[in-house]
Amino acid sequence: MNRFQLGIVLETTGLPVRQALAAASRLGVAGVQVDAVGDLAPDRLGETGRRAFRNLLKSYNLELTAVHCPLRRGLDAAEHQQQRIEHVRKAMQFAFDLGPRIVVAPMPKVPTDPASPRAVTLRETLLDLGGFGDRVGVRLALEGGLDPGEATRDYLAAFDTGGLAVNFDPANFLFNGHDPLKSLTAFAGSVIHTHARDGRSATLSGGSKEVPVGAGDIEWMAYVATLEAVEYRGYLVVDRESGENRFADVAAGVKFLRRFVPAASGPF
Repeated sequence: MNRFQLGIVLETTGLPVRQALAAASRLGVAGVQVDAVGDLAPDRLGETGRRAFRNLLKSYNLELTAVHCPLRRGLDAAEHQQQRIEHVRKAMQFAFDLGPRIVVAPMPKVPTDPASPRAVTLRETLLDLGGFGDRVGVRLALEGGLDPGEATRDYLAAFDTGGLAVNFDPANFLFNGHDPLKSLTAFAGSVIHTHARDGRSATLSGGSKEVPVGAGDIEWMAYVATLEAVEYRGYLVVDRESGENRFADVAAGVKFLRRFVPAASGPF
């Protein structure tokens, strides 16, 4: 029996929030990931608005899988570091109030020199956010791929906090020349959210390219089996970051993944 359910990234619909939730519901998925921007920015949605959004999700029989916190610069950037930390903290509190208690944010490349300014900034930032997550009961799911899974795993293992975890996107590892399945196995016990995104590896005739789920080099049957093997329990969220019709590609991806992830009849 699968330990996880399908979801989608809500922004791939290209629709306002209410219509987007209706479109997601029609796909038969169980959850949605949202960006903490625009109408769903933490500063724009107060207590009443957050309660209304939770009720809106219920009305469409959907759960929030995670809150994505887009960043203009990485967590290793010294410039405006404190403002960036406060921005992510707000997203984490937002995720607590809305329910999933998971915030997805990009993981920078693992520093090779622990004494470098970039390494010091990244460590300070993650210590702060990990500690904040411990206090409020929210986990920061870092999305890597610039390094092999083993390198990121070993780096994060040095932090004495339960507030830091992993969001796994297999396409990120594929695009950077790393084995997605091997990297996923390395993160056993750390993955709390995962994306379904596909692509083609770089060749002599061209670079790597994102494609709809099922049309690329990710071996999805093996990927789902590996999720089972590492005892992942959570959402597999279909995403598409490019393309002329992202939502059509996401809908096709959901249909494709139903071969391996049957619709759940109840909570998992």
